[in-house]
Amino acid sequence: MLAAFLPGLLAQTTRTTLPTHVPPKRSSQIQDGFGINSDLPREPYLPWNRWWWTRMFDAGVSWIRIGQYENSSDPTSWDWVEQKRGVFAVAPEVDDYVDSLVENGVQVQVQLMYGNPMYTSLSGIRPDTITPKPGGFHNDDRSIDSIFWPPKTPDQIEAFLRYVKWMVNHFRGRIHYYALWNEQDIGYWNPYGNAEEYGRLLAAFVPGVHATDPQAKVIYGGQADPSSDFAKRALDECKCASGIDIFAYHTYPGYGQNLNPESMDSGAYGVESPAKLRDLVRNYPGIRKDIEFWDDEFNSIPSWRGSDESVQAKYVPRGMIYNHAAGVKTFVWLLTAGVDGNEYDDFGFIHGKRNLPDDFTPRPVYYALRNVNALFSDTKLDPKITLEASDVPSLRRQASAQFLPYGFRNKNGKSIIAYWVAAHSVPGGAFPPLAVTLKLGNAGIRDPVLIDVVSGEITALEWKPGTTDTLEALPLRDSILAIADANYFDWPMLPEAPSGLVASPSGELHWEMHGGQPLKVAVERRIGNTGRWERIATQPASVQFNDTTVPRGAGVCYRVRAINDAGESAYSNIARIH
Repeated sequence: MLAAFLPGLLAQTTRTTLPTHVPPKRSSQIQDGFGINSDLPREPYLPWNRWWWTRMFDAGVSWIRIGQYENSSDPTSWDWVEQKRGVFAVAPEVDDYVDSLVENGVQVQVQLMYGNPMYTSLSGIRPDTITPKPGGFHNDDRSIDSIFWPPKTPDQIEAFLRYVKWMVNHFRGRIHYYALWNEQDIGYWNPYGNAEEYGRLLAAFVPGVHATDPQAKVIYGGQADPSSDFAKRALDECKCASGIDIFAYHTYPGYGQNLNPESMDSGAYGVESPAKLRDLVRNYPGIRKDIEFWDDEFNSIPSWRGSDESVQAKYVPRGMIYNHAAGVKTFVWLLTAGVDGNEYDDFGFIHGKRNLPDDFTPRPVYYALRNVNALFSDTKLDPKITLEASDVPSLRRQASAQFLPYGFRNKNGKSIIAYWVAAHSVPGGAFPPLAVTLKLGNAGIRDPVLIDVVSGEITALEWKPGTTDTLEALPLRDSILAIADANYFDWPMLPEAPSGLVASPSGELHWEMHGGQPLKVAVERRIGNTGRWERIATQPASVQFNDTTVPRGAGVCYRVRAINDAGESAYSNIARIH
């Protein structure tokens, strides 16, 4: 417990309104926060009526990156959207997935990719119809009809653009961010990355997206590695720098082993680094001055050598806040694993379906992510907040591990300070008992509290006697601790979304209710694949409803949401009948 750790903490407090743990923020309560990657629901491994999808809304996810199923393609990819030559379509369920994201407060970026065997296969005979391969296919796949053979010829590029324009037009008003490809610098682009070929496709992609939807944003990448040379060659070939709105790259420092996230800028990539890459792009001739940078795949995997779930729960918040301080938005990989892919259950923040008792239950990193979203979404680095540290100890065997403090301010003007030591963590959570003294300037904090970002525990602090700016003997760890005012937690706690909604042809509905003290549940119905949702019932919190007025002979869709005194939850999954 933090309160028993060091004398700078108050074990008892009269602040009766101070929560003991960080209250979650839902996605609807956040304007601009952090992101996640997710496969779209897919039977039988990622059924939409299991409790995983709505957990992203309950955890306050603000952005999502879709388009992949593990390391293969998803129903928004080219080989799914155009399965018959010249015919473009997505299943009604795909529109439901996108609507679910948008209507629950999540902004969407979709990766437009990969190749399509009707156009890009190396075979001299091109089929007129295709069937997408299952999720187990993965780079490097150089089979004759692999989707990782990209469009290179003018005819292939023109065919790819027809898919791009159809997608942008179909999702106009719902999706505003479009990325070209995924990790084009490695084996997702056969035979193995080619900056000039990617640049030529980008040169067609940029005006194609903007002409189809002038409000849409174009995302470069994201690159698998922060290679400045690859980026420069692609931009040189493209000659379209002014049309790129966001530059995306990925960070898995020391892929396959346990390297701490801050090493992305200090040795994990040799002479390369994300900071060096951003500097090159930011100063590239013609690039827009307000270009954004996204690290749209980041994780530290518990199954890697020298890692476990305790390390992951520390490293993911550190990577997110380290990026946030640099002005980079992070999308963590991955919400829930589709275990039929080659990566099994390695990456999911929530366990996938393995027919085990812990299927679809969160790992510790999920709760750490929820705390980061609640505390640091809608904040910006505030250089006016000054931090003076003294008594900072050095670690044995890791003398170079930096002490990192950052001050942020939220949209309401309240400050929060994150600090940690950028040490290489070891499995099991072991870390020596260390302490630090911090003097805060321009923070505006009157009643300080200490927050353990991994566990969410909140403990009251007291200023050094005779001061209102100095905190002595604060614990120092290899995970993020944060300092804020006791009044920082000023948001209402909405209920968690119901999940597992199923509907029978007769209109009998069943679902699961969860936390957040729900008092009521609202049932909504839609006739047809599109159109207006109508609230047909509001009843005391329960897990079933019978629609006695269900129309016959028409497609009918349902969704439910929980209600408490603070407001309404996110919507459940959508259930279809007829």
